[in-house]
Parts: sequence; structure tokens; C-alpha cells
Amino acid sequence: MANTGSRTLRLLSLLQTNRYWSGADLAERLGVSARTLRRDIERLRELGYPVEAHRGVDGGYQLGAGAALPPLVISDEEAVALAVGLQAGARSAVEGIAESSVRALAKVVQVMPARLRRRVEALHAMTVPAEWGVPGAAEIDLGALTTLALTCRDSERLRFSYTAAAGQPTERHVEPHRLVCLDRRWYLVAYDLTRHDWRTFRVDRLGAPHGTGARFGPRDLPAADAAAFVRAGPAGAPQPYRVEVLVDAGAEAVRERIGRWSTVEEVDAGHCRVRMTADSLDWPIMALGGLDADFRVLGPPELFDRITRWGARFHRARGPEPEAAR
Repeated sequence: MANTGSRTLRLLSLLQTNRYWSGADLAERLGVSARTLRRDIERLRELGYPVEAHRGVDGGYQLGAGAALPPLVISDEEAVALAVGLQAGARSAVEGIAESSVRALAKVVQVMPARLRRRVEALHAMTVPAEWGVPGAAEIDLGALTTLALTCRDSERLRFSYTAAAGQPTERHVEPHRLVCLDRRWYLVAYDLTRHDWRTFRVDRLGAPHGTGARFGPRDLPAADAAAFVRAGPAGAPQPYRVEVLVDAGAEAVRERIGRWSTVEEVDAGHCRVRMTADSLDWPIMALGGLDADFRVLGPPELFDRITRWGARFHRARGPEPEAAR
């Protein structure tokens, strides 16, 4: 018979695969008596798993929704799917998803066996995402991003190579504080131990990060939070455009086309307000042009000017008018 710990994990795995199990079926699967099964169920409850019991002739057990998320037991295939999905989430333009995805990815990768890591890396390397071209979305190394997340979490000093905006390479030794995803770019906020000051580093310019094993105590960040520090800092952080337009189309139809890159607010049945944040005005113009609907620019003024230049360029693409039309 399996020991208590492994049997408890096996029980949890069974409860997660089916919505409802009869007590007899569970006991038979585990090779235990009904009394032992009840003790194992109690052990899961003590660990925070909300196992609901149904009494009677057809009595049994099911895993319910709890007040907090307890640890999950997942299969190899589920672990690979989870990691790949989190990698996609790390590149997402949806507010709040990217940073949460990286934190979760760091936890999953840390405990993942090497054979599963290889499968995840192979899937990532051989998959080409079909997405809009977004000028602000620099390609990042997700392995490096995971390393940065873990050193931030563990308060572990970090070394890496870094290429500044002007192109000069340097070696950095820092105390990492937080990762920030801002306008489709990733930044590391850290205390630079060589320059004795807080710095912001663009992750796509950062190479070969590795923890040193040395721990450090907390320092006071000279800003309300890490995101505010990145926005205020001089280290190449973008000053994004806040785009707002009124579209002559229903909100649901617009969300289906560009909801991933924007916030769409219904005005009435035939109109909606669209807001976007972008480092460049070109990709919002492409997104709005693909709606096949009229729209009116509410801001910024630079967007109207750029659309006017685009329109003139497209008009010139028609070529010279025929002589008869003159």
C-alpha cells in the first residue's frame, strides 16, 4: 500500500479529474477502506482543499470552490500546456495579465522536471505567433524573464550584461526589486551596486542574467511603486500616446476586432468609445483602419495629423489622373 503522503496526492489527483466520485469508487481506486478514505479526505481539508461530502446510498465526494486557491496536482501534459499558456500571457497586451503570467511562470518552471522544460522550450521555439506587428513589443527571452522574477522574489543579487540605448555594453551587479510590464515592454527596477543608485533596465537589452546566491535586505524605492519609477525614469522608458476615438460601430463588433489591444466602451447601439495606449501612432491607425467603420479622433492631436499624412499618401498611391478626367 502507498504511504499516506503519496496516497493523499493520488486522492487529490482523482478528485480533480472528475466532478463527482462515489465513496466506493474512490476507495477501490486507492485500495483502501472507507474509513481510511474518510481520514484522507479530512487530511485534504486540513491542507485547504474544499472537499464536499454527499451522504446517503449514492454518497460520495467532490472538490468544491474554496475561499483561496490551494496547491494543484497536474499531469505532465497539463504542466506543459500551463507553461506555454503563461508564456503567451507574458506577451499579452491585456492590462495586468503579463506581470501575473510571469510570476506564475516562475513558480511553474522552478519545480518543473528537466524533461518537461525541454518540451516547453521546444514548443516555444517552434511556434510562430500570428499577431499584429506592434512596434513597442520588443522580443524578450522568457528564460531570462523567469530568472529575473525569481531573483526579485527571493531578494537575490543579480549579475547580467546590459546594452544601453547608445549601444555601449556594460556589466551590471544589482539588487533586483520588481519587474514592470509597461506599454508592451518589460523593465527591471533594481538598485545598482556599482553606481549606488536605483536604475531601470529594459529586459530586451539585458543578457545572461544569473543569481549570485547572495541575499539582500529591502531598500526604500524613491517612488510610489515600481511602475511609477519606470514612468518617471530617464532610462529609455517610453512616453506613450493615449489614443481615444469615437467609432461608428457597435461595441461588441469592435471588441471582436481590436478588443485585445484596446478598451472599448459602449456609447449607444451604434457607437462606441475606443481607448488605446501605444508608443507609436502607426499601429492604432492600422487597427482602426481595419474596422471598416467611420471614426472620429478625440485625442491626441498628433493622431489626427498622422492620419491626415497617411490619407494623403494613400491618395497619391492612385497615381496620376487620366487625361480625360482633367
